[in-house]
Order: sequence, then C-alpha cells, then structure tokens
Amino acid sequence: MSEAAVKPMTLAEFLRWEDGTDTRYELLGGCPVAMAPPAIAHGILALRLGARIDAALRSRSPCFGQSEAGIARPDRNDTCYIADLAVTCTPPERGQQLLQDPLLIVEILSPGTALHDRQTKVSDYRRIPSVQEILLIDCASIFAEVLRREGDRWMTEIVRGPQATLLLASIGLTAAMSELYEGIDLPDQAAAEP
Repeated sequence: MSEAAVKPMTLAEFLRWEDGTDTRYELLGGCPVAMAPPAIAHGILALRLGARIDAALRSRSPCFGQSEAGIARPDRNDTCYIADLAVTCTPPERGQQLLQDPLLIVEILSPGTALHDRQTKVSDYRRIPSVQEILLIDCASIFAEVLRREGDRWMTEIVRGPQATLLLASIGLTAAMSELYEGIDLPDQAAAEP
C-alpha cells in the first residue's frame, strides 16, 4: 500500500504549526526540519555576541537584537530560517514571529551546519534588501567572516586568531576575538582553521 504524500507547508502554516514538543525547526522548501541543540561553544559565542550587540544598540532606539530570530526569504512563501542572532531597527508588532528588515544576521558555524549556512542561508540572506552585514563565526576555531554590502556588491572580511578584532559596521560594534572565545576549549588551531 502506498503512503500519502506530505503536502508542503506555507510560511503562514509553519508559523501556526506546533508539533507538541520544544523542538526548534526551520522551514526549508515547505518542509519543517528539526534543529539539534547547539554545542556548548556555540551557546557561549551566542551569549557573548548577544550581550555585545545589546550594549552597542542601547543608544540606537528602536533598534534591537534577537536570538533565534525567524528570518523569511523575501521571494518565497515556503522558507524560514532561524538565525542565531539578528538585528533590526523596525519596531516589532505584538505577537510577531518573524524579524522584519534585518540589518545584521549572525550565524554561528558548527561542523554540522557550516556547509548549509554558507551555501544556502548566506545566498538567501543576501536577497533581503535591508541586510547590511552577515557574520559567520566559527565555534571550532577563532575565525569569522563578515560579509558586508557595499552598494551592489558584497565584500568579505576575514577575521582570524586571538589578536584579531571583529568590526560590525552596521551597528558600530568592535570586539576582540580573544574575549569572544575566552575559555572555549578549541582543538589545535593549526588543524582546525577552515
């Protein structure tokens, strides 16, 4: 006997959907995809970056940062990503689930997500007109890429090593990489660099 085909979800259906668990999902091409709990290093980086982003935005009302931010593709009704962190200056409406007009999107790369984040999410994030910067920061080595919109082009800045400084021009944030990674148990740096 054949099984019934699963009907793809629209974004609106996905935002109303509950599976009865605390599992986090992204919507990819109409299909909900479960997300595993992040590694400890991932959580530490998210917390440290989030605190610095929050401090940088204190004087920039109505701008705010959000962790686990819902980001929809502007050209599709069947895809919704959960960015590790994102910033917008568009005030939210009560009950809103998706971040509107993000200007900075942060993805913390892990060995299991790096390929998808780089090949799929970055391409889709670039399609969002309000996005000025995309930060990809590795949780297995002291390494980050800042993709910055400059007119019609995207430029990439590589930030590597404990002596390096991360600059997020979109929100006026400067952070020492050594402080972001302090106390995180990393593999041998020579072997771990992307």
